[in-house]
Amino acid sequence: MAENRRTTLTLTDQDPAAVQADALVLAATKDDGQVALVADGLPAETAEHVQEALTTLGAEAGADETTRLTGVPGVAAGLVVVVGMPSGPAPRTERLRRAAGVAARALAGREKAAFALGQSTTEEAVAVAGGAVLGAYTFAEHHGVGKVESAKPALGEAVVTGVAADEVEAATAQATAVVDAVRYARDLVNTPPNLLYPESFAANVGERLDGSPVQVEVWDTERLQEERCGGILGVGQGSGRGPRLVTLRYEPEGATRHLALVGKGITFDSGGLCLKPGASMVTMKMDMAGAAAVAAAVTAVAELGLPVRVTAYLCLAENMLGEFAQRPGDVVTMRDGRTVEIINTDAEGRLVMADGLALATEQGPDAIVDVATLTGACIIALGDRTMGVMGNDDALREQVVELANGVGDTAWSLPLPEEIRPSLDTVVADLKHTGERSAGASVAATFLQEFVGKRGEGEDAEQIPWAHLDIAGPAFNEKSPWGYVPKGGTGAAVRTLVELARTYAG
Repeated sequence: MAENRRTTLTLTDQDPAAVQADALVLAATKDDGQVALVADGLPAETAEHVQEALTTLGAEAGADETTRLTGVPGVAAGLVVVVGMPSGPAPRTERLRRAAGVAARALAGREKAAFALGQSTTEEAVAVAGGAVLGAYTFAEHHGVGKVESAKPALGEAVVTGVAADEVEAATAQATAVVDAVRYARDLVNTPPNLLYPESFAANVGERLDGSPVQVEVWDTERLQEERCGGILGVGQGSGRGPRLVTLRYEPEGATRHLALVGKGITFDSGGLCLKPGASMVTMKMDMAGAAAVAAAVTAVAELGLPVRVTAYLCLAENMLGEFAQRPGDVVTMRDGRTVEIINTDAEGRLVMADGLALATEQGPDAIVDVATLTGACIIALGDRTMGVMGNDDALREQVVELANGVGDTAWSLPLPEEIRPSLDTVVADLKHTGERSAGASVAATFLQEFVGKRGEGEDAEQIPWAHLDIAGPAFNEKSPWGYVPKGGTGAAVRTLVELARTYAG
């Protein structure tokens, strides 16, 4: 089997033209029909040469467009790659990420490339760094003899210029922690389901966090029964590989606020007895992307040493059709004591998440955020690049949307209309886990909301703010790579969670 080559990252205050590298990456924009090189920090002769070449070659500076030039005067690199960075509604930092990702992917097989896309602040340099490393990402761990000799390895090193000398160390630490976390989430999502199942997922996370300040606790089937986690147990009982619940606790000294995270971790979703069509099952190894995002975010928060307490719950199960598989009509008792009638065994994610949300509530955190590849309805509503954000607190929901869009996890708010709740009523149990067919994403979130309780007791109890991130669309890219997003697992929501933790750390 092949080994992945991981692109290393260097941030520097060095003059981009002087960096000794295989390639120098520059950017071009288009305004009023004119293509213009972003020439900040370049020698005049270099800028003039490249601008003339772009004009001669008819470059359009479009997204995903690269122009290769050799013999450029005034630069140490033998190859200059000019990447398009078109204008648009996305923030400048996101456009820098996408351009850097396109260039990094085009430079597969090269050992070292310098990136000078016109970044003028440390924030922009960190964005370029993230785009370059994530754009270069590959998952070649399971390539055999058919590909191991022919596939190009990822770009070896990305050198990002434009950082003030006194900010290089901090910027490098920030960028590295976040991109490593996103790569980890992508790796988990891309791992075949015969290798990643609840037990091995839990072991993988434990190994990743070994030696870190994060405490890891794993509940197996027996412990889940003792702890009355009927949602996770019910979903997992049809598989020969039992479910797990992994709790991650990061409790640094000086933390004054507490954030709880819950991640959906269905390592493979066949649909259970309500079997999915064959074509819909092909990508169902990605149904654990929420748990992957949560686990990865906690690793980054700990590595960055953010002074915020984080408790995370990874709700892991495999939804299969074994002899004890859950049936429509079954009734399960959840962690909080309420009973739920099962209607559709392919709506399993909300069941495991409900137990996680109930556990999170018991800790009385300042806020709870859950992440899940929950509904196809969210893809219908928002497409496959945008996650839906719902919740019981307007301020938290809008904060999550704003932070997500700022770091490149495109997000949009969706409502939880009050008329949806009655559709979850049933005469058989306290409630059922599906409701009306329309507004499917909001129906699922309305069910989850039932398990988010209050902090404190009696008249002084306060509703815990909660936000739900439905990443069913952006968690997995079935189409061609774009920007810094590869085909396969994307690491959606990792950066959002890290940024949210940063705000709670003050």
